[in-house]
Amino acid sequence: MNNSKQSSLDFSNTEIAFKAKSDADLRNSYMLFKALGLNWLVQIGPAFVNAAFAIYLPIKGIIKATVYKQFCGGESIEDCVKTVNTLHSFGIGTILDYSVEGKEAEADFEHTTNETIKTIANAQNNPKVPFSVFKVTGLARLDLLNKVNEGKTLTSAEGDEFARVKERVNRICKTAFDKNVRLFIDAEETWIQNAIDNMVDEMMETYNKNEVIVFNTLQFYRHDRLAFLKQSHQRAIDKNYYLGIKLVRGAYMEKERERAQQFNYADPIQPNKSASDEDYNEALQFCVKHIDRIAICSGTHNEESCVALVKIMDENGINKNDSRIYFSQLFGMSDNLSYNLANAGYNVAKYLPYGPVKSVLPYLFRRAQENTSAKGQAGRELSLILKEMKRRRLK
Repeated sequence: MNNSKQSSLDFSNTEIAFKAKSDADLRNSYMLFKALGLNWLVQIGPAFVNAAFAIYLPIKGIIKATVYKQFCGGESIEDCVKTVNTLHSFGIGTILDYSVEGKEAEADFEHTTNETIKTIANAQNNPKVPFSVFKVTGLARLDLLNKVNEGKTLTSAEGDEFARVKERVNRICKTAFDKNVRLFIDAEETWIQNAIDNMVDEMMETYNKNEVIVFNTLQFYRHDRLAFLKQSHQRAIDKNYYLGIKLVRGAYMEKERERAQQFNYADPIQPNKSASDEDYNEALQFCVKHIDRIAICSGTHNEESCVALVKIMDENGINKNDSRIYFSQLFGMSDNLSYNLANAGYNVAKYLPYGPVKSVLPYLFRRAQENTSAKGQAGRELSLILKEMKRRRLK
């Protein structure tokens, strides 16, 4: 990578990373990540919060002013407008993510489908919102997807139920195609992922004939995803469509290992983090090498992978703002990556979860648990925030 490009991208530049935050915002983020670094507090948090809601303690306001404010955009699409505009003013796009999880009723699945379609309508012809997204478990029961995944025979009622799931997925994808909005379908646990992959393949074959509309998501904490990526590329060639791939490391590792042990099947997870990193970066190389057929989003909080993709783009003579390549991080995390990449001219979008406070608690609990390690995200966020607070004091 030549020096002019390298010098324009410095992930330790906290002035750029936190330009959107006031001094008060920085202090609030500091206190939140400090709390998230306390493992015991995060472990008891879900039980305490659920109990507080159950006995009608006035806890919603506290949650909304702290962890919800850090990681979510609001309770509705309209509530997110201010955040969307702020991100856009710094060259960062928004991916509105209706983050309501754990529902079981058909009425809830229909509501999530319709809400996702609203996000697509909001993204149409809107440069501030370059993608929409959904999870198949927002549209279907986990047990049903597991049964389909295992190839078990469905009852007549279950067959009808799964047909409704597929119809919802198609309705969302067709809307995205009709409105020319790119659409991520998120990855989930291994024991339902084959069922999801099969649906996504069908949607890509249907709607990606001329360009990428639908994206599958590959979790590289799994040891089989690099091979799956190459198989997906070959399938796209054979079936004559374009391949959309969002690359992430994954969010279900502990759960995956426990289940593999419980049910006595081969562990689907990489042997160590370095193996995951190697496969992830090799996948970036593969995608850029085949960029004529593949559009990618590198969804990562890993600085080395961001540097790797920048270098790969440079080596292959690909423009920073090539619409086939995006970087993405979660709202409220890794602003040093998002803001510095955008400032250097790369395509960046933040996942912005939204939804009623109580309904997005499962999402917030996951974010909290991800940030418990002092060596992990919370530690990195704290060190960057402290650096910026010191820089501002010394100005």
